[in-house]
Amino acid sequence: MHPAFSIIIFTTLSGLGYGLAAWLGLGLLDPAQPATKVAHVAALALIAGGLVSSTLHLGNPQRAWRAFSQWRSSWLSREGVLAIVTFMPLTWSAYLAVFESRWDPVIGIIGTALCAVTVFSTSMIYASLKSVDSWHTPWTPASYLGFAAASGLAALAAFGAAGGASPLWPLAGGAAVLVLIAWAIKHGWRKQAVRPPLSTPESATGLGHIGKVRQLEPPHMTDNYLIREMGFRVARKHARKLWLIALVMGCGVPAALLAGLAVFPEPAGVASVLVALMAVLSLMVGMLVERWLFFAEARHAVMNYYR
Repeated sequence: MHPAFSIIIFTTLSGLGYGLAAWLGLGLLDPAQPATKVAHVAALALIAGGLVSSTLHLGNPQRAWRAFSQWRSSWLSREGVLAIVTFMPLTWSAYLAVFESRWDPVIGIIGTALCAVTVFSTSMIYASLKSVDSWHTPWTPASYLGFAAASGLAALAAFGAAGGASPLWPLAGGAAVLVLIAWAIKHGWRKQAVRPPLSTPESATGLGHIGKVRQLEPPHMTDNYLIREMGFRVARKHARKLWLIALVMGCGVPAALLAGLAVFPEPAGVASVLVALMAVLSLMVGMLVERWLFFAEARHAVMNYYR
């Protein structure tokens, strides 16, 4: 599949934003601290920025509002509706933290639950597609939820360090563990994704009982939408290199930094903040590469009819 950068940025940034907002909803940081107030605003900004970027790949972005009308049957529409609904408790929680320096457990937990459901809906846009074998699996929503939780808690640890949270090791240590779990889930997803596809030219045409199906002429002589959007191919050697980069930058480096921050919380202050920020940035780089591969390596069944 064609890896549209707007969708890659959308799923990565919104996942980070929803993850951060979900952890903030549990009241793990002192709402009186300026860093916590900034965290609430940052979560909303990440979510909003991700949603805006998702419209950039549309031919007519001004018609994006029509996607909300099909919520009964479309996961894309459900995601849009849930994104709007989730903004309400998240904005309320942000208001309470920024202007009243307090946390409301009811509003916070509702926001956390809606964040999880919204991320799940985003993942189901892809997991519901039977035409893409690598996406149509429970590993896909598990991977999206895992990365949102891990990146959100890593960002929470950074804001906690900036706000002088004590002790800091539960946040940093928990984030390190979630990073490892998220990439373990992704490894499981990738193992099933590289298996031979269920749909082949033989099964698609129903001629497999005769023998190997060979195409004489392509359906189209010139470039078209299907080839551009669903015929993207990445060389196997490049995919291996990119997967290694994703593992190192997205798993090894942030897990080591967060674990070090948990085991050696001193020196506190600026040093802790810098280490936590480096972990978050490295994790985001790895997630961006992972998300690019998520699309680039996916094979749509329609390509059975093309060379």
